[in-house]
Amino acid sequence: MKQSKVLKVGGMHCVRCSAAVENALSKQRGVESCSVSYANSRAEITYDDALTNERALEKAIKKAGYFVVADAAAARRKEFRASLFFFLSALVFSLPFFIMMALMPFLSGEDPVMRFLHNGYFQFALATAVMAVGGSVFYRGAWSSLKNKSPSMDVLVALGTTASYVYSIYSLFSGNGTLYFESPAMIITLVLLGRLLESRARVRTGSAIEKLMNLSPKRANVIRGGEEINIPASEIVPGDILAVRPGETIPADGEVVEGETDVDESMLTGESVPRGKSPSDGVYGDPKVYGGTVNLHGFIKVRAVRVGEDTVFSGIIRMVEQAQSSKARVQTVADKVAAVFVPAVAGIALVTFALSMLFGLSAEEALARAVAVLVIACPCSLGLATPTALMVGIGRGATMGILIKDADALEKVCKIRAVALDKTGTLTHGRLFIEDILPLGDMPADESLPLAASVESCSQHPIAIAIASVCEKSLISPCESFENVSGAGIKAVVKGMNVRVGRPEWVASPCGTEVPESVSALEKQGKTVAVMSVNGKLQLAVAVSDVLREGSAEAVTRLRGMGVTPVLVTGDNAFIAKNIAEKAGITEYKAGVFPQGKVEALEALRAEYGSVAMAGDGINDAPALAQADVGFAIGSGTDIAIESGDIVLTGGGITSLPEAIMLSAATMRKIKQNLFWAFFYNTVGIPLAAFGLLSPVIAGACMAFSSVSVVTNSLLLRRVKLK
Repeated sequence: MKQSKVLKVGGMHCVRCSAAVENALSKQRGVESCSVSYANSRAEITYDDALTNERALEKAIKKAGYFVVADAAAARRKEFRASLFFFLSALVFSLPFFIMMALMPFLSGEDPVMRFLHNGYFQFALATAVMAVGGSVFYRGAWSSLKNKSPSMDVLVALGTTASYVYSIYSLFSGNGTLYFESPAMIITLVLLGRLLESRARVRTGSAIEKLMNLSPKRANVIRGGEEINIPASEIVPGDILAVRPGETIPADGEVVEGETDVDESMLTGESVPRGKSPSDGVYGDPKVYGGTVNLHGFIKVRAVRVGEDTVFSGIIRMVEQAQSSKARVQTVADKVAAVFVPAVAGIALVTFALSMLFGLSAEEALARAVAVLVIACPCSLGLATPTALMVGIGRGATMGILIKDADALEKVCKIRAVALDKTGTLTHGRLFIEDILPLGDMPADESLPLAASVESCSQHPIAIAIASVCEKSLISPCESFENVSGAGIKAVVKGMNVRVGRPEWVASPCGTEVPESVSALEKQGKTVAVMSVNGKLQLAVAVSDVLREGSAEAVTRLRGMGVTPVLVTGDNAFIAKNIAEKAGITEYKAGVFPQGKVEALEALRAEYGSVAMAGDGINDAPALAQADVGFAIGSGTDIAIESGDIVLTGGGITSLPEAIMLSAATMRKIKQNLFWAFFYNTVGIPLAAFGLLSPVIAGACMAFSSVSVVTNSLLLRRVKLK
């Protein structure tokens, strides 16, 4: 029978590692298909359980040089700690080489400090320590990649550093030749730095799933046999009656069968206004509730309909995992050509040695030519090409409130042609403000508004907070009685007056009147309206809405100028969506969209425009952020959204989104330029070295110059104009 299994794989440190694991699993008898993601350490396997089993699959992974872990997030954290240890260890021993290079323009070779730093035995001891500690990482990786017939960057690093190191030992103890001990030490240290940065990004990405899971309640109160019992949430079955008190998280999808309340569904919809819930549709709200949402006010009983893996909340988790797995992480040119470059360089070095001997050169001269080939091909600039550009680009972005999380975004962001924008907290502030005050009766606004604020000050509803906040210093008096009617509004007695504040229909009905046309007109503008009646007579209407952030409209204009089409995608209703879209200058919008709908909207945009991005700040945006070609997370939003995105805009809103696109595109250009120059030196230098036109000394100088040029080119990112 066909089975599907997800295994969490540890020990992978580059995209070619995932290819090696995938190759090993694909060869396993009974495996029909498999997909391995380096990004979140997952292997998704489809197999015939009559021909193989989980234990055999684990053995195949172990044989390839990797291992199965129970907790991928914990394994990533352990990997980060190991990367930090190896980098710091290598840095300690290679620091004198960095100091030596920094002092060379200022001190002569006869200076006591420089003479000490140039001492061959001192350099030998330092380089040996770096090779033994930091180099071991690359030797192990090189062995695994060669064993799996998938040579990686580790092979390049191990080959180049070993050639420099061995030749330097020969030169030191023979007393004839130049030392290159600084090359292997510095190469290993800088490449370990790049690996550390990558490991740190993977830890942050992986923790998004953990935080999502932590939002789901672990236990639930269930009524069985007429008694309320507390059980693990995993033991809930469809049909169970759940008791949910104010402030508790609803543990399963279901329907309200008793009680009335307001539910915070922002984790699903991203919208700031709670939704009323009651046993049947009507003034008080609809009966459907979702696991992971929060009961705000009333005590309710809920009949469980979908539980465990079938809930909407669990679906969000699956969507984030699947989207992250499906996103191909950037594969640098170095890794792509490693399979050809590594054996080619080794072959050229061997042929160079053999031909040199054949044409009558001495063994030392032949060895010098072969070593020159290996030294000129040493991937120092190749290893620096990406991390130096990333460091400069990320550093500049951080000063601008732009956090670039991975190279995948840098590769894709300049190609986006459309961006889906969430509304609440992204285009808007994410909280309600009063926009209109409309008198409806004979009570002046300066009396009716403080009265409404006095009533609303007793509630924590977002609309109530918006109204109460404008009259904090002029409240009339405390309410003599107060009743919160979930999903409708508030009944209160203030100074002997019977006051109602809430939904227009609910307030107008006891007054024996229809909702005024002026109130309906405000609602059609996409505003939320609260109406107040005093002693059975309508007196006031207050319209509130979530207003645009400063700079949102300007950012939209700039995006259009860059050839990027902005599209509003929101869980709010069509009236509100249209209102905000018009104010922001957006011509296309999609309203009433839940998390799955946002993913579908992205797919539709991708079919129309090509590469698409998503900008959002809520938990409900996490699947779309992960699914998009590039996810822009708003830094003022939830941790889940921030960690699901590829680029975080910490300043709040989309004001810096155009700068993020330009900075990422500029950084990617620098990476490509760096890689071009790195390969250019190899392409030109290897033939020259093979024909004896470059001694190892000149080859080393060329290699050092290539590194300097790469770093200098990366530093030019600081001067790129982004406005």
